[in-house]
Amino acid sequence: MVVVEVAVAKASKYAMRESGDSVEVVERPRGGLSIVMVDGQRSGRSAKAISNLAVRKAISLLAEGVRDGAVARAAHDYLRTERGGQVSAELTLISIDLETKTIVVTRNSQCPVLVAETPAPAAPAYTWRALDAPAEVVGVHNRARPVIAEWPLTPAQTLVAFTDGVLHAGERRGRTLDVRAVLEQQAARLAGPAQELADALLAEALAADDGRPGDDTTVVVVRVADRPDLEGPEVRRMAVTFPIGYL
Repeated sequence: MVVVEVAVAKASKYAMRESGDSVEVVERPRGGLSIVMVDGQRSGRSAKAISNLAVRKAISLLAEGVRDGAVARAAHDYLRTERGGQVSAELTLISIDLETKTIVVTRNSQCPVLVAETPAPAAPAYTWRALDAPAEVVGVHNRARPVIAEWPLTPAQTLVAFTDGVLHAGERRGRTLDVRAVLEQQAARLAGPAQELADALLAEALAADDGRPGDDTTVVVVRVADRPDLEGPEVRRMAVTFPIGYL
């Protein structure tokens, strides 16, 4: 049985209680699911309000069956109208589309999405390719065209998306986080739960910032795996861990 796993690991900017990054998952009406990640401009509560505007618009349209590219454009138009073109957000949308049996990645973000596929029998390890074509943020310019990549849905694929808290981790301390190198070092985790890989990359980003992240930091891992050991009814599960501090 082919299974799709989605894992999210995120941390707020140091000394900020609220994260300006928002992530939501929605089932597609014709089969499959979509993950929307939005990084609002600035940080804290004001950034959360910005990212919530864009992510809510995207989720509602996806649930109605609107195509991914049109969803990204609509999220841009909505944010630009609501905030007068004065604020921006970075949007990444990953869809497992069972109608077309494809994976679709839609980006309005400076951050790439990294993709790994099962290596050939003679290959020494997984190889990662980056979806990193330049893309405009949403909410500011008159038009912000998304960059879209689409390819066949097959088992043994892993996608890693992240916000700029990962992309720029360590820079304030004169360090550079090589995300691809980190993922290559974590090759053994590609056979395990998606959450392990998300947690490992987030931990590396936080370590680069000495545990005091300079920006909101989010990692999303989407894994398509063949699980022949699963039999019986197709049970769907979701687990969430959400720290709320001390009461």
